[in-house]
Amino acid sequence: MTNDLLGRHRAVLPDWLALYYEDPLEITHGEGRHVWDAHGNRYLDFFGGILTTMTAHALPEVTKAVSEQAGRIIHSSTLYLNRPMVELAERVAQLSGIPDARVFFTTSGTEANDTALLLATTYRRSNTVLAMRNSYHGRSFSAVGITGNRGWSPTSLSPLQTLYVHGGVRTRGPYASLGDDDFIAACVDDLVDLLGHTRAPAALIAEPIQGIGGFTSPPDGLYAAFREVLNEHGVLWIADEVQTGWGRTGEHFWGWQAHGRNGPPDIMTFAKGIGNGMSIGGVVARSEIMNCLDSNSISTFGGTQITMAAGLANLNYLLEHDLQGNARRVGGMLIERLRSAAAQVPAVREVRGRGLMIGIEITRPGTDQADPQAAAAVLEAAREGGLLIGKGGGHNTSALRVAPPLSLNVAEAEEGAAILENALRSIQ
Repeated sequence: MTNDLLGRHRAVLPDWLALYYEDPLEITHGEGRHVWDAHGNRYLDFFGGILTTMTAHALPEVTKAVSEQAGRIIHSSTLYLNRPMVELAERVAQLSGIPDARVFFTTSGTEANDTALLLATTYRRSNTVLAMRNSYHGRSFSAVGITGNRGWSPTSLSPLQTLYVHGGVRTRGPYASLGDDDFIAACVDDLVDLLGHTRAPAALIAEPIQGIGGFTSPPDGLYAAFREVLNEHGVLWIADEVQTGWGRTGEHFWGWQAHGRNGPPDIMTFAKGIGNGMSIGGVVARSEIMNCLDSNSISTFGGTQITMAAGLANLNYLLEHDLQGNARRVGGMLIERLRSAAAQVPAVREVRGRGLMIGIEITRPGTDQADPQAAAAVLEAAREGGLLIGKGGGHNTSALRVAPPLSLNVAEAEEGAAILENALRSIQ
């Protein structure tokens, strides 16, 4: 049955639509932190549909909210007042930390970043954008144009002039050997020099922790230091929280808060986990930035009632059950367990991350050279052991990505770590 589906997939879908595994997996249903495939095999899910099933599979509170809303009305567009959309916008505005915030809902993180770029370039009257090396911001034409990861940027054509800044990867690049303070100082000096050679950009867009890039991040405080320079030039800061938001990092509700001594970003984008599988993305910005557009606009599917109902129920559950605290506690235990296991595997260059957002970088032993084949082998071995994980990294890195639902318990974390340890050992 799966082979037939794979053939049908290949016959009608693009060749560039990536599939995991030599024998691709059809997931038929899930519950809690587990999913099942078409053959009845059960897996512990440590990737959550790319960090999207944030709370749990088949969470009763969310499925009930979706079912009840579907029985009333599913969709009307933004041309009509929409109570669930207003209620979720109020919650997101308050949680964002951005003063006098306005919220616009989209259907994806890509669309959210598109909107942020539209706002920033219009507000600043500039089509120059600063982005981070090794970054990823989506698959649309404009988002690809600011993506600093060669493996996910299929064209150099763009409506934007993009300049790439150092700092998103702590342990690679020209400043990797420096201590944290000197690393930040060197990246700031580079930013200052870059700004001296270009017309004033509209914004810097940055993921606090790079997602597709392999869960890499700078030292805490880098973007706060950047902000001081950006403010001198009137350049906006866009925080891409599509993967880092909603408490996943454990220590903070938003990734930007690790760099927040100069206040919240001017614009923040979000998506993925807030819908727990329903298609929700969005942008939060100060009112004068959000309201700078001087033409009409709507969203046909952004903010539709059924997705907003899911988002409200999911957010309520997350806050009421302190899943941020759970990510901090269980994630802290999991990352130490994985570091202990990885210390015995020469192919593991680094275990990094925070909360339930953990990256394991695989290289050829004794070198810094990426080993994509070994990373793929670990992915396969983990599946054989009953665990689903992700992978990522820039063009010269190969990383495994571990990002379970935030309700993960200690026993499940230990089970997943044991499977992953065996998978890592299998490549020696």
